[in-house]
Amino acid sequence: MKKWMYVISVGAMLAIFLVMYFSEANKVEERERVTAAKIAEQQRQEAARKAAIEATARADAEKRTAERAAEEAKKEAEKLAKWDEEGRRIQEATDKYNAEADASSKKAAELEVQLSALRAAKEKLNRETFELAKQVELGKVNRRTAELEIQRTVQMVSRRAAESSLTRMPPPAPVPSS
Repeated sequence: MKKWMYVISVGAMLAIFLVMYFSEANKVEERERVTAAKIAEQQRQEAARKAAIEATARADAEKRTAERAAEEAKKEAEKLAKWDEEGRRIQEATDKYNAEADASSKKAAELEVQLSALRAAKEKLNRETFELAKQVELGKVNRRTAELEIQRTVQMVSRRAAESSLTRMPPPAPVPSS
């Protein structure tokens, strides 16, 4: 019987152990099931929260994208309007300056024609003045030549007359001796 005591005590302990093990195993299993349910609920709530956050983020991103696209379109429209305005202003200035350049070139051409006419008139006047001065000088030279010719002629006539016997007084007549 002593031998059976060892088997019975171990068997009783095994039975107590098994009862305690299975009761604790059931409790642990229940706790794991509750924990798994809590974790599943938390994961479901986390997934729902993430989905809501993603939806709001997506909506916010779409809103920002739409705002950015609208702002870019507005900036592009403003830039295009500014570009067109600058182009129009530059074209107006170019047209204005081209018109001024045309008017100036026409006036310059008219002035050039007037200048060439005035130069021709000046040249004609200079030639006439030169011709008149030449005639005056020729008249002076001719007068001087004529005066010299007259003087020479007078000298020649006076010399011939002086040399001529006709111009000398006859010698005084001899006084009659009486």
